Formats: sequence, structure tokens, C-alpha cells
Amino acid sequence: MSRTSATEPTTPGSGRARARRLHRVRQLRWVVVQLPFLAVMTVVIVAAIFLIVDRWRRGAFVFGSAALLAALLRALIPSSRVGLLEVRGRFADVVATTLAGVAILWLATSIDPLGTD
Repeated sequence: MSRTSATEPTTPGSGRARARRLHRVRQLRWVVVQLPFLAVMTVVIVAAIFLIVDRWRRGAFVFGSAALLAALLRALIPSSRVGLLEVRGRFADVVATTLAGVAILWLATSIDPLGTD
């Protein structure tokens, strides 16, 4: 049995090269799995920007839309690929985020502006 030393180049079939490939694939999969969460958080950041510039109704509307987007993505994407959007079971996640999104949208659209926008 021959062992490869640290100075020898690794061949494509060697264990070290295979381990590196597997590590890269796992890292890439982790990033891809988090894309739905990243999409929702991007919308939440837009909502926060609206709130910071004193556009609270628009910010609340965008935030409610982010919750509905999270519910939609959680309903459509398999649990193995939904990443951080998975908190409980699929049904509970979809119902909770849908109710929260609808409530926030209802509040954002039903309150009078009172001189603000």
C-alpha cells in the first residue's frame, strides 16, 4: 500500500481531491438553499428603508408583501431546499406567514394617512 505525501499532487481519483470536491458541492448547495430566504430578506430591507425615510405605510405594505412572499416560497419549494424559511412544518409556516402578511397589509391599507404618506 502506498500513501500519498503532502508534497505529491492529488490525482482526480484520490481521496483528498474527492473530499475537496464534496466540500465545494456542499458549500454551493448551502448557498443555493438560502436563496429563497435571501429574496425575502431583500424585500424586508426595502421595507426597512421605507420606514427609515418616514414612509411607514409603504414600508408596512412592503413588509406585509415580504411575509406573503415567504409564505408563497414556503408553499412551493420542497423542505429540503427552503433553507431558513423552514421553521415548523410546511402547513404551519404557510398559515402563520400568510396570516401575518394579510394582517400587515390590511393595517397598512386601512389606516388613514393623517397627513403622512
